[in-house]
Amino acid sequence: MASPASSMVLALLLAAFGCIAVIVEARAFFIFGDSLVDSGNNNYLETTARADSPPYGIDYPTGTPTGRFSNGLNIPDLIGKQIGLSESPLPYLSPDFNGKKLLVGANFASAGVGILNDTGVQFVNILRMYRQLELFQEYKRRLSASVGSKQAGRLVSQALVLITVGGNDFVNNYYLVPFSVRSRQYSLPDYVKFLISEYQKLLMKLYKLGARRVLVTGTGPLGCVPAELAMRGNNGGCSQELQRAASLYNPQLVEMINGLNAEIGRDVFISANTQRMHNDFVSDPQAFGFTTSDTACCGQGPYNGLGLCTQLSNLCPNRDLYAFWDPFHPSEKANRLIVEQIMTGSNQYMHPMNLSTIMAFDSRI
Repeated sequence: MASPASSMVLALLLAAFGCIAVIVEARAFFIFGDSLVDSGNNNYLETTARADSPPYGIDYPTGTPTGRFSNGLNIPDLIGKQIGLSESPLPYLSPDFNGKKLLVGANFASAGVGILNDTGVQFVNILRMYRQLELFQEYKRRLSASVGSKQAGRLVSQALVLITVGGNDFVNNYYLVPFSVRSRQYSLPDYVKFLISEYQKLLMKLYKLGARRVLVTGTGPLGCVPAELAMRGNNGGCSQELQRAASLYNPQLVEMINGLNAEIGRDVFISANTQRMHNDFVSDPQAFGFTTSDTACCGQGPYNGLGLCTQLSNLCPNRDLYAFWDPFHPSEKANRLIVEQIMTGSNQYMHPMNLSTIMAFDSRI
């Protein structure tokens, strides 16, 4: 049942099939981005960027892999519960995404993508950001055909949007191989500026498509994930070059978001300082109930940081003791800590306000 703060009733919307009268009690939720928020779109694509086999999903309610790059729930699942959704938005490519499911929202995210179209080319067939936005336009047409353009516009404008993208532009593009094309083309500071300018275009497209409340996450501590410790770390320390990339990128992202809000004249875009959120438990894992923040629960090699998480990998017995589930992705417990800060974090974590404040404010409009 939706909480009073998050409830907004769109009464008697007609479902796509059968003209069934339904009531939407929670705001819709749309998700864009990469593997941190992909809930299974890549299951329906010919790509190597997949999480549709065990032990992924070992702690998911069904105990089975779903395409989420997690042992259990991911960040969109947890945010969805907080805003009153009884079910998570389905992956847009799911064959079950139709009828009343359209009213919940949709997940367009695809593992491997970046801000740039050439990020993730090694994964071949993924939903790059321009394609995710095209599918959002297609979704809006489907929704309008179902409930009418006026109600569809209202649902989209009152929805919450989450976009998580950018980390792969460093890990799987600029630093993918020594002397990569992008690293020869740009110095790191110039590459960051280029990414920010391209990201700004994506955010403005979202705004023009009707998004009015958009959570924008920064990157985590890129150089401290188990994969980078295994490949580029220095005697157990984080990769300084990737840490430098994150330290350049995240403040400029916040500055760009502030500029967009000033230009629009309202707080459409909300920045989530996920680097700081991650750093809290990376720097002091014991304070958050973890035994380690450098070794992945599932993987192989140093720090369990090499290769993919598969049935042949080392697998920890208690996922709640690990900050990282696999070489790149947080465990469900770490995701819960991140969402706690998104919901109630101070201005150091959420700017200009946290999600609880947004929900309270929007409920009065």
